[in-house]
Amino acid sequence: APVCPLFLAKSPVTGAFYLAAMFGFQPDALLVEGAADWTAAFTPLELQRQGFFTSGESIAIDPAHPRFAQGANITLFENDKTPSAALRKIQTVLGQLVGGMAATSTFLDRINGLNLVEPVNIDLAFDDGSRLTLDGLYTISLDRIDDLDDQEIVRLMRDGHLQPALAIAGSLQQINVLARRRNLGFAG
Repeated sequence: APVCPLFLAKSPVTGAFYLAAMFGFQPDALLVEGAADWTAAFTPLELQRQGFFTSGESIAIDPAHPRFAQGANITLFENDKTPSAALRKIQTVLGQLVGGMAATSTFLDRINGLNLVEPVNIDLAFDDGSRLTLDGLYTISLDRIDDLDDQEIVRLMRDGHLQPALAIAGSLQQINVLARRRNLGFAG
């Protein structure tokens, strides 16, 4: 079961859907238990790779990223010029991200083509009196999945698309968990 809400959002550049995991309601406010110290049951690859990105077949670094802030001690290469354990981990993470792009794109195209995507608006009121509205997010409609014929359900299942669709839809329950943690004063 997801430990955080999963949404679909649209790229402002391409208009295409992408999958997003929400760990908090504001940047750097990590409300998922264990996210701040990297012990969460699930840490998105995108979060793990921050500060690093691919450039063709090479790995590039964003020196302005906080991961490389003054005083940060990140060893990328050993004395013999081989990649350090930290860099090998980043190589693996970036490889998984790039390798999963086609499968994720196929999944998103499939569920969108079946008209399973629906907008979701979230309006939260916190104990301190503040409110937060989240627009521009999408989820998977369980009602629309129920309306599919049996053959399409079987195809979704056999193609490995039914379980992630159900996980995305079910993950909305985690919004309440994050809101409760925010109300209790957890922020990272």
